[in-house]
Amino acid sequence: MTPGRAQRHRPTLVLLGLMVVSLAGLLLVPPIPQDQTYHHFADQRTLLGVPNFWNVVSNLPFIAVGAVGLWQFHRDPAIVVIFLGIFLTGFGSSYYHWNPTDGTLFWDRLPMTLCFMAILAVMIEERVSARAGAVLLWPLLAVGVLSLLLWRWTDDLRLYAWVQFFPCLALPVLFLLVPPKYTGTSYWIIAAGFYALAKLLELYDRAVHSAGAILSGHTLKHLAAAAACFAVLRYFQTRRPIAAEMSRQALGEHKTWENNSR
Repeated sequence: MTPGRAQRHRPTLVLLGLMVVSLAGLLLVPPIPQDQTYHHFADQRTLLGVPNFWNVVSNLPFIAVGAVGLWQFHRDPAIVVIFLGIFLTGFGSSYYHWNPTDGTLFWDRLPMTLCFMAILAVMIEERVSARAGAVLLWPLLAVGVLSLLLWRWTDDLRLYAWVQFFPCLALPVLFLLVPPKYTGTSYWIIAAGFYALAKLLELYDRAVHSAGAILSGHTLKHLAAAAACFAVLRYFQTRRPIAAEMSRQALGEHKTWENNSR
């Protein structure tokens, strides 16, 4: 393999290496059962006949963001899956929080899993290879669904944990190794920040609720995660091919120079 070709294939090899090492690492981790205390959220108030009211209705922003995304983007299968996942998360999470059990949690996690895997496919498509991203979309989605089925069959969350967190590892690596083809990378950074905030609020559900007893950490988690989804929506709404953007800017600078020289 020539140096130039090796350089082109470097992101692919690094990504595959990360995938293999991280999946192999799961074998070194003991099975992770679903903690049943997870279903005991801080805010369990019933309002207007809706149990766990705030944890239910705080999912409405997911439906709104997903609906807009589905309305505006319907040509690229991976992008469609992203916004379909966001849209269905609003319903799945509401269904779960209405009656928190392992059975309803499955329908909460399923659309999120599809979303995580589709985002990874889009990043591979945009940063590594359009063909590879398109081909990997369906196997990645299958792994996501399999991770949830394994959890329900064996009460082991290891593969689901990988599905959720591997994109968080792979995306920064792709951002560092491969220059973007589109503008708007900052929106992914904003989305990552809101996602990290959402996980933090989820962890401190009771502490946040006890601080003011207005909204719980888990309710605010939904809003932070929906903000992350909105940042993803803005990325697709505003992105432009960088080559075309540079040409447009160069043309604008040329016209400005001509006007100034007259």
